[in-house]
Amino acid sequence: MNGIKSLAEIFSDFLKYFFGETLRNIEVKDVIDILLLSLVLFFIYNLIRDSRAWKLIIGLIVMLAISVIAEVFEMSALGFIFGNFQQLGLIAILVLFQPEFRTALERVGGTPITGIKSISANSESMASVSAQIESVCTAAADLSRDKLGALMVIERSTKLGDFIRSGVEIDSVVSPFVLKNIFFNKAPLHDGAVILRNGRIAAAGCFLPLSTKEDIDKDLGTRHRAAIGLTEVSDAVVIIVSEETGKISLAVGGTLERNYNYATLKQALNSILVPQAVENVKNKISKSQKKKDD
Repeated sequence: MNGIKSLAEIFSDFLKYFFGETLRNIEVKDVIDILLLSLVLFFIYNLIRDSRAWKLIIGLIVMLAISVIAEVFEMSALGFIFGNFQQLGLIAILVLFQPEFRTALERVGGTPITGIKSISANSESMASVSAQIESVCTAAADLSRDKLGALMVIERSTKLGDFIRSGVEIDSVVSPFVLKNIFFNKAPLHDGAVILRNGRIAAAGCFLPLSTKEDIDKDLGTRHRAAIGLTEVSDAVVIIVSEETGKISLAVGGTLERNYNYATLKQALNSILVPQAVENVKNKISKSQKKKDD
């Protein structure tokens, strides 16, 4: 009909405006801005897609939609209830997603950047890492055989000073005998976690944060939940021995794998920790070489 544009004409006008006006005004900083925003949104999506925060976001979107509808159609009752939603929305998001924001910030802060990592790299050699792995695996196998519960944490790039201070500082060599004595069921520190730092036992009887995941197997006890909780907020490696079944488990990156034995646990720890030790040695050699050149 005359005076009314067809859908094709509207779409054509939109394309002309977008490609003619909008793209002409885009600058390099706008492209960078869009890319950075995309990275932030992608990071947020990865953070919440497997958590209960996804349901909370859907709820917030529904509430926002209701408030917009109430404003557009001038619905006084809904408008009165949801009128302040937009002003309070940011505060509500911060309160509701506090655990997720904390986890995200801890992950970002704990993510090693090549330049920074080379400055703060540990001086432990591959030999000391291999000896540490051997001691941990031997202790885990013996504790598994005797069905003695254990929780052993190996610190990596994320520092665990807060958790170390929650226990009793020891500063001992890592040996199967020391570890087994700590986790003997009559020992005073056997209920807490042992934290290993720089190839030594830094502390025992440490308290770890419990995971809030809802999909954790109900058969898993406090030790396993604490192991998952710590690996959700750090890059630590945690070895767990079940007191009930004697099964050995390994927690890394917020996930838990079960049913390890001496050989498979040693293989897994080598694949995780030895590459890091190689990089630390290279960084140490590089820094020594720079000092000589200076």
